[in-house]
Amino acid sequence: MMKFKDSYLAYLLMYLCYFLSLALFSGLISIYLMDKGYMASQVSFIVSCSFVLSMVFQPFIGYLNDHFAVKKVNGFCLFLSAILGISFIWMTNIYLIALVYSLALALFNGTNPVIERMATFSRFTYGHIRIWGTIGYALGSQIGGLIYQYISPESMYVCFSISLLLCILGIYGTSDIKRSENTQSQHKGSLKDVFLNQQLIMYLLVASLFYGITNINSTYLPAMFQNEGIPVDNVSTIIFFITLSELPIIFFSHKYMDQLTNKQLILGVMSLLMIQFFTYSFVHIQTIQIIVAILTKAVATMTFIMLNMKIVASLVDETHQMTALAIVSTFKNLASILFQSVGGFILDCSSYQTLFTFLLISSIVTFLICCLMKLPKGNEKRLFH
Repeated sequence: MMKFKDSYLAYLLMYLCYFLSLALFSGLISIYLMDKGYMASQVSFIVSCSFVLSMVFQPFIGYLNDHFAVKKVNGFCLFLSAILGISFIWMTNIYLIALVYSLALALFNGTNPVIERMATFSRFTYGHIRIWGTIGYALGSQIGGLIYQYISPESMYVCFSISLLLCILGIYGTSDIKRSENTQSQHKGSLKDVFLNQQLIMYLLVASLFYGITNINSTYLPAMFQNEGIPVDNVSTIIFFITLSELPIIFFSHKYMDQLTNKQLILGVMSLLMIQFFTYSFVHIQTIQIIVAILTKAVATMTFIMLNMKIVASLVDETHQMTALAIVSTFKNLASILFQSVGGFILDCSSYQTLFTFLLISSIVTFLICCLMKLPKGNEKRLFH
């Protein structure tokens, strides 16, 4: 066990199984529920409920992480999520489905800021650790599609729970992030300063719009491909390659994340979103849609995940960064609720083309806000060594 402690294998196991679990649990949720006869608005209701509970849980879990043993807090949350994942199999009533799905994801999402942050505090290069999260999600997407098609949809949630238990084992083998942060902290600011930070407030608006847009895209992109006549196992293969496109972005993160400024990175990310949704809305050639999805979707999302840590680190005192990351996640959930509701309504009344045109307009508005927003360069922290 001593060899496993603070080893590369521990980080590999944590990231691989964490994101593999996420793909298994939520990657095909729209297909899973629609195949059971639920409408798009009902799918959005269920997904929105998960964001509501995540919005409630996230600041609380962030507070616990700032004050108690990080590994115990997050290990316990993921263990409860694994139990709920098994319970999800037997839910048939829409309200029970919403409740169990929401509780499982709220506990799972509550651990996400810490899981993402761990790679920046380890003794290994960020990209060499975080890359296993991408591989895990890609494998989860592929495995989930094969299980769905050839075994049973419910089997995905058994595998989700098993994968989470392996993730917990990996967490307990990592170094203590709390001690690492405390030793580097040079001063303690007031928590209220986090809420009075005008630059952070403006960033919360941008982050909320970004996550609202990309979450509804993740929910309905598989369903859009299925609606165009692509079988579920082939849809999962597309998601597999979309996810793999993150690999060079993560592996070479130390080459550009600490060199480009926050403003340059955020404008680049929003440009990728506009290209993506313009293609879905107006280019009705399936091959081109798939290629653009592979080249832009996961690349934009992963870059923003890294950028989120960089911006928060440049705006917030180090002693409150876990809480600030949790606040960002809370606003992410609130925006996702609003976008899921609007998206479900649009699909029930119109088409996927109309939905992605709405996302295109939202991306353009967010891009314009980013052009006006003032941000520190953020290159002095060197998070992605």
